[in-house]
Amino acid sequence: MVRRMRQNGSEAPDLFERAALKTTGTAFYILTAGLLLTSVLNIYRGNRPATTQWGIIVSSISILTMWLLMHYKLKIGKRFNSPALITDAHCTKTCLYLSVVLLMASLGYELTGVGMLDSAGALVIAFLSFREGREAFEKAKGNFSCGCQRQCHQKG
Repeated sequence: MVRRMRQNGSEAPDLFERAALKTTGTAFYILTAGLLLTSVLNIYRGNRPATTQWGIIVSSISILTMWLLMHYKLKIGKRFNSPALITDAHCTKTCLYLSVVLLMASLGYELTGVGMLDSAGALVIAFLSFREGREAFEKAKGNFSCGCQRQCHQKG
């Protein structure tokens, strides 16, 4: 998006941002649909994953990454007195929550062998993904509030 804005300096950045938000929202809705479909089918059929070790590895790396991103966005946002960056830092918590849910579901399955834990985790991730998709479309309409408003206002 930044590259496109540099190449098309005459075009308003808002158009690029709105297109990026709509693309992001659509991606979250597609993720939601896929997670719902596979989770319901897995629960109905009694399918169990062969392993969730990759879920544990990916979610652990993601938790660390999201925490660091959130920390430095807050630090830089406060230094430059940027409410947008501070709000974005607090919204990064959603990605952190997604990773925590994945880790808990993956660990739960690895420790207990209960296949529905993996599917239940996917349903929680689907809910959070839907919420993020809806928020992206709201922002594309010009409503730039964070989905975690209460947290953003308390800590921002």
